[in-house]
Parts: sequence; structure tokens; C-alpha cells
Amino acid sequence: MGVKLDGLLTQLGTGKWNILHCLALSYCVSLPAYHTLGGAFLAPKVDYACRPPDYAHTNKSVTAYGMDGTDFQDDCSFFAKSPVTGRFDEKKCTQWVFDNSTFTSSVTSEFQLVCGRGYLRATFTSIYMFGVLVGAPLNGLLADKYGRRPTVAIGSLLYSIIAIGSCWLPTLSILMIARFLLGTMHPTIMKTGYILAMEVTEPRLRSVMGIMLFLPWALGTMAWGGIAYLVRDWRWLQLTVSLLTLIFLPALLFMDESPRWLVVRGYHGLALRTLQKAARWNKASLPPPHRILQILKDGQHEVHPTKRHNADDACSFNGLIRMYVGSAFILFRTPRLRIITLCMYIDYLIVGMVYYGLSLGGGNFSSDPFIYMVLMGVMEVPAYTVMVPVVTSFGRRAPTVFFFLFSGAVLLCLPFIPLGCGWLAVTLAMIGKMMITSAFQIIALYCSELFPTEVRTRGASTAFMMSRLGSTCSPFITEYLGAAYPWAPSVVFGVSSIVAGLATLALPETLGVALPDTIAHLEERAALGAKRMFIRMLTREYNSGLRFSPALTRPPRLTLRETSSIMIQERQEDHPRQEQNDEAREEEQQEQGSFRHTKPTKDEASEAPRGEVTELTTRHETEKPGIRPCIEPSRFMWLEPMSSSSSKSGVFSGK
Repeated sequence: MGVKLDGLLTQLGTGKWNILHCLALSYCVSLPAYHTLGGAFLAPKVDYACRPPDYAHTNKSVTAYGMDGTDFQDDCSFFAKSPVTGRFDEKKCTQWVFDNSTFTSSVTSEFQLVCGRGYLRATFTSIYMFGVLVGAPLNGLLADKYGRRPTVAIGSLLYSIIAIGSCWLPTLSILMIARFLLGTMHPTIMKTGYILAMEVTEPRLRSVMGIMLFLPWALGTMAWGGIAYLVRDWRWLQLTVSLLTLIFLPALLFMDESPRWLVVRGYHGLALRTLQKAARWNKASLPPPHRILQILKDGQHEVHPTKRHNADDACSFNGLIRMYVGSAFILFRTPRLRIITLCMYIDYLIVGMVYYGLSLGGGNFSSDPFIYMVLMGVMEVPAYTVMVPVVTSFGRRAPTVFFFLFSGAVLLCLPFIPLGCGWLAVTLAMIGKMMITSAFQIIALYCSELFPTEVRTRGASTAFMMSRLGSTCSPFITEYLGAAYPWAPSVVFGVSSIVAGLATLALPETLGVALPDTIAHLEERAALGAKRMFIRMLTREYNSGLRFSPALTRPPRLTLRETSSIMIQERQEDHPRQEQNDEAREEEQQEQGSFRHTKPTKDEASEAPRGEVTELTTRHETEKPGIRPCIEPSRFMWLEPMSSSSSKSGVFSGK
């Protein structure tokens, strides 16, 4: 069914219908970049100094703690003179003065996220990632059950409302809850939108679209640095970028549901109307409606939907538990699907940890956060453009393995860079960022092609959930582990990248392969591929054993010219002997009274001297090393020289 549906999409071609969906969803993909990387400008690291209470008699001469009010020493305590003992005692600071030269207002300064509350600044970023972690499986279930378009529409609307409403929240706790809810809506835009764009794209352009669809993310990253440079107040900054989400909402009125999802779910009439609408927009011709319906229904009997429970079972608590557990473990139901799921989980976990680890920890390399954010977006552009010819020429698996291993090797070199070579460390970090971004981009395409349509959104969403689990840990790896051991983050990221590259080797190649529609299709394809590989392996071992075995090795065959020269030489040697035999035979016939010249009979030829025959046979054996005597015809007759057509194949020629 997948091949036939791809054939219909090929007949539709690429026109207004496809371009509208791809442009709208590409813009939609760029919107979460502002809030995903919001911690860089909304809750940045800001210099501060302790501001003691007015009643405290502080020791102004103590400059180690920045008590003069002008030198920001990031102090968390102050010295106050005790009225009882007259000594200066150290007390914890409760109010601070912040350096507002770079940011006029930020979450860090407004809610005083320093000293004992400093971990909340990292939590501000991680809570968003944790929301993505929770929302990814929910998004997968909704998109697979209710469709791609409704999930994208509802998710985009809720994302806009939460993003705009969080600009006026008064307390940090409510702001953290809003960030969490914003993260739960993130997969509905990123993953479901991406899946919808891939399923409406013409098969020959699917690889290109899978890569270019994330180019707006890099453009959004660069725009995020530029907008933050112009708007330095965190509330106005968040409002500015949140209003951009409203532009996408009108495009939902012109978008359609994925025809592939409609076919898998059994809505053949809606799928037919969607394809006919696409044909009108693209000015393309399709087969008659009855033929299209027949094509759409061909593979429907192989679809195995989730087991329907009766009304009593669904209303019970145990029935609901069984239903949700069955939906959660559907990705581990069959062997091939289990391998794909585990490998994708490992790849996404590591690529998310390394990608956001380099993004969040890279601020140590630049004193200007705005320029650094723009440069980080620039480094991602090659990963979203150069990867198009790479994946179309070399496939998905080999480039992914290469970028993972190369990124790991570069990151493992960072701890050995001398302190005076900061430019070299920055260069290696940017190269590692480019490599891991390339791997991240290919994995997004690779994952959408590995999972069957029946569970594609669910598999891609849960795999994407693992990337957010890794990104949730990234701030703590860079800030806490890096503060204790500066070399540790690079080693952790480098070793993890190498592990991900090795895990990718277990996945099949998807270049030029039709997308599987059901789990049964995936397993049948895997079984057929394993059977072919087994036969190919046996054939290769048989041929290699026949070619290189000492018992079966033969000298190289003589060329045609060498064989011809030997035959001519033999004829020249046999010609005088043949003349002598003819003369003797003629004399014998004359003696018997017959002057006729006749050809010797078979009996006469058999009476030839045996010594000459033995001598000739021995000479043939020594001058023709390519022919061996057949000792036991019943066992080794197949070792004799084959026909010319068989010798050209090179199986027995030692090539």
C-alpha cells in the first residue's frame, strides 16, 4: 500500500498544495526556537553585589566581597558589626544590586536568582525541556488517533495563548508552570508538523524537504539574537516573539489532513477528496475515483489497529490501565520495531544532550551573548543545507554515523587544548556544534522514515522525548559538573557521541525505500532482508572458500592466445608423424591390392601404439596447467573447466 500511495503522490507532483503546507509548517517550526533557547536572554547570568540592610553597620573597607556598591563581586554575604560584641560577623545576603548594563530587566534580576537560588536559573531552562519530555508521548497518541492537522491546530493555538499570557505573570512559581505547559505544546508544533509535511511531500523530494524543513530553526536562532539585542527587557522581549505565533494560525484554514494517515485509519472517502483537491491545486491528473479507492483499500486488510475494548472494560480502571499500557508498549511489540525504537532512543538522548550542552555552555567562549547566539545560528545553516546532497547521495545511516564519530573525536580533543589557545577551543567547539547539528538534522528525517505510518508519530514523538531528557540534563552538566571538573563536560559529550554513532550501525538504510505503513509491513520487509542477507552470506562464503581453499585452488587459466599457440605447436609436431603413418598405411594398402586412400577406422585408431598416447597425454598435462585430470568423475566432475559463459563470471577464475 505504501508503494502505491507514493505512486499517487508522485502523480500529484509538487504544486500549490504541497508548497502551501511546506511553507506554513516551515514557519511553524521556527517559532519554538525563541522559547527553547529563551534562557540565554530571559534568565541570563548577571553580575551582582550584595546590598546589606540599611540598619546594618557594615565594614566598607572589606573589598573582597564588593561592599563599595560599584564592584560586582558576586557576593552572597556581608559583614555587619555586632552591637553586643562590637565584632564584624558574616551574614547571608538577602538583597542584591544587579548589573543592568547589558539587560535592563531579566528573570534573574527581577526574581533574584543568585546564590542559594541560582539553581532556579538552570531550572528555568530545564523546566521547558521537561515539559517537552512529558508532552511528547501525549502528542504521539493524539496525532495517531485524531490526526495530524487537528493536533497541530490545537497545539499552536494553546502555545500562542500560553506564550503571550506568561509575559504578565507576577510570581516565579506561576512562570515556571507556564514554561512547563509551553514545553508540553512544543512537540505538537515540531514533531507533528514535521510528520505532516513529510507525508504530503512528493517521494522524490522527501529527502530534501526533510532537511530543509528545519532551516527556519537556524534562521529563528539568528533572529532571536537580533531581537534580544534590540529589546533588553525580558517581558517585552517575550511578548515580541510570542506575537509571531499568531501569523501561523490563518494558514490552518487552508491545510488538509495527511492522506496517508486517512488511509491507514480507514477514511478512504476523505483521503479521496483530499487527493482530488490536491490534484486541482497542482493541476495534475489522477486515475478514476474507483481506481483510487481500490488502490487505497489494497493494503487495508494488513493494518492491525489497536485492540478495541468493550464499553464495560473501557469504563473500568483496569481497562484504562491496560489500554494505556498497550499503547505505550506498542513500539516494543515486534523484534525489528524494538531495535529501531531502542536505537532511536539512544541517538535522540545523546544528540539532545550534546546539542544543548554546547549551546548552553558555549557562553564561556564569548563575552557578547548576542553575537554568540547569531554565530550559533550561522553554524547551523550548513547543517541544514549541505545535508541535502549528502543524504540523497550517501543515504541516512552512513552520514549519521560519521557525524557522530567526528563530533565525538573533536570534543574529546578539547581537554587537551592549552589555556593560551582560546581561539582553537572556540573553533573546535563550533566544529563539534556543526557536526552534532548535522547528525540531529539527519536523525529527524531518518526517524520519520524508519517507523511505520501506524505508529510513526508516536515513535517519533517518544524518540524526540528522549532528546529532551538529554537536554534537561545539559544545564546541570555544564554548570555543576563543569564547575568542579572543567574537562568533564567535553569528555561526557565526546564519549556519548561515539556511543550514538556505534548504535546507529544497527539500523537499516532507508534511501530509496518506500515508507512502511504498518508494523506487519516493517516486519515482512525485515524478514525478507534478513533472508536475502543470509543467502548472500552463504554464497559469499561458498565462493570465497572455493576460490581460496588450498584443496580447490587451481593454476590460472590460459588465455585464448596462449591456448591457440599451444595447439598450433602440437599440430606442427604431430604433422610429420601423421605423414609417416599415412605413408605406411598406403604401402600396406598397396600390398593388399587397394590403391584407395581411406580414412582410418575407429578400430584402427585404437590400435595405435600406447606409448605415443601416454607420451602425448603427459605432454598435455605439463603444458596445460589449467586442466587437471578427473580422478573420480562421480565427485569431482564439476571441477573440470566450465563453458565460456561460466568462466566470464569470475567465480572460479580467482579474480
